[in-house]
Amino acid sequence: MTIDYEWRGDVDNTALNALHADGFGHPVAATDWRTRLERHSLGWVCAREDARLVGFVNVAWDGGVHAFLLDTVVARDRRSQGVGAALVAAAADGARAARCEWLHVDFEEHLRGFYLDGCGFKETAAGLLALKQSP
Repeated sequence: MTIDYEWRGDVDNTALNALHADGFGHPVAATDWRTRLERHSLGWVCAREDARLVGFVNVAWDGGVHAFLLDTVVARDRRSQGVGAALVAAAADGARAARCEWLHVDFEEHLRGFYLDGCGFKETAAGLLALKQSP
């Protein structure tokens, strides 16, 4: 398995929507990722095995020294093979090259080991305000 990681790689909306649905377990959407990324992101990393998109992470930022990981996703059949950690490492390299000083991530409890142990993040105090009420 040879996987290539590309900072600000070409984004195919159809492929990314399919990967996102596979990774997060929801129906395939019609999100215009290319426009969203160009408008709001410092960068992103695409992981490809041959021509197939097998991983993705978005790096949003504040326009200064803080960058934020969003939408980290790996195809189900490529999980537990180091793809996610390599995506995060490439995202950190891209943010560092853009002179960011901090890379933030929030995550669900079941991903604690991945981010803290596998990717080297340190636990911090943070807050979250839900803006949309659950039904």
